[in-house]
Amino acid sequence: MRYRRRPRGLGGLRGLGGLRVRLVLAFVLVALVSAVTATALAYRESRTAVLQRKQDAVRTDFENRVEQAAADFDVPADEVALTRFAGGVADGLGGEDTFVVATYRSRTATSDASADRSRITPELRAAVRTRNRMSFQRVERHGRPYLAIGTPVTFDGAAPSGLDVYAVTSLRAESEDTAGLLNAVRDGIVPVVLLAAVLALLAAGTVLRPVRELGRATRRHAAGDLGTRVRVRGRDELAALARDFNETAAALEASVAELREQDARAKRFVADVSHELRTPLTAMTMVATVLDEDADALPPDTAHAARTVSAETARLARLVDDLMEMSRFDSGAARLHLTATDLAEAVRTTLSLRALTGHVRTELPAGVRAMVDRRRVDVIVANLVGNALRHGAAPVTLALTTDPAGDWLTIEVADRGPGLPPEILAHVFDRFYKADTARTRSEGSGLGTAIALENARLHGGTIEAADRPGGGAVFTLRLPWRQVREESR
Repeated sequence: MRYRRRPRGLGGLRGLGGLRVRLVLAFVLVALVSAVTATALAYRESRTAVLQRKQDAVRTDFENRVEQAAADFDVPADEVALTRFAGGVADGLGGEDTFVVATYRSRTATSDASADRSRITPELRAAVRTRNRMSFQRVERHGRPYLAIGTPVTFDGAAPSGLDVYAVTSLRAESEDTAGLLNAVRDGIVPVVLLAAVLALLAAGTVLRPVRELGRATRRHAAGDLGTRVRVRGRDELAALARDFNETAAALEASVAELREQDARAKRFVADVSHELRTPLTAMTMVATVLDEDADALPPDTAHAARTVSAETARLARLVDDLMEMSRFDSGAARLHLTATDLAEAVRTTLSLRALTGHVRTELPAGVRAMVDRRRVDVIVANLVGNALRHGAAPVTLALTTDPAGDWLTIEVADRGPGLPPEILAHVFDRFYKADTARTRSEGSGLGTAIALENARLHGGTIEAADRPGGGAVFTLRLPWRQVREESR
């Protein structure tokens, strides 16, 4: 049974999109979103709280000072009294950049003549007059925030006196406080994200460790080590997966061991039977040969029977020889006996010994020498050419070519027959396989192509079968080109 190891050359590239990276990215993304959301909420809540506290403090202070100043204010008032009133309200109110504006009918006075009265917007004035109660508005001038507050003045609960008072105070300190809080929280995002990445790596390592072990065990199984097991930790889903893997691996190992044992018994049986048949078959061959030589002197029916016995005995001998050869391959007893060989001459000899020279068109360049097992190459070529002549149609061609790089030798045998249907092509090298329904009946053992392939593999090569584009089948033998050293010639 053969196993092919999965290529690992691209493992690093695949790791870039692996589960570890996805887990880390997910952790970092969740931490980043959480940090940003928390920062935004904290900033909004803190800003609202700071401004509300400032607004409440200014309102209370402003209301108290207006009541105190109104107690000494007489209407109708002149501009001097109105200015004194505004200064009295502004005295001690707020802090830096605070001023008060008082309006009475068409007169207006301010506690600071240089103050920017545009901070008291028309909307705020309209709200104070129409609502007849204290109103607030936050405004921004030249990039600085301010709180504007206005209220109508009444005396002893009577109707509005026509005196309106407005105060404007700076919110710069509160804005700097909230901005500082925002910067502090924002600066904390980076450590939070880094911490999340570290935690994600630790979590990924903990979660992926069983997965990596399972992957390594799977690769060992693919390489043929069916005794590999993984350690079960805990009671979670990964532990259940590890247990399932171990159970499956144990069942697979038992099944493979049973199949190997059955295969070994079958091969031993074939080898033993072939060996036991060898001795009586030798005697039968000798007797059959004598009968065949004397057949002309026998009555017709007896002569036919003698020739039939001789042919079937020879066929049985070939089958036993093929079975013995396959048993040597199966047991690993087959060995190469490499000799310096002129391949063109070797192919010509193979065709000549079997009287096939006139039936095959050859392209055999001179001077192609290699270290090969000449007997096994003879078996391969004879089998491929024999199959082409029996199952294909003329012309049968044989071409010897070399790899320009000097690495491979190729022998291609092609015919112009019906070709190889897909259902046959998949089994053409199977043992005892005969394509009776697609080709003329073969009298062979069904082991010829299997033996040819094993001989090619013993050299480190292979045989490939395919259909020709113009019709017919083509078998291509590829052998590594073992160059002949000068001292071997």
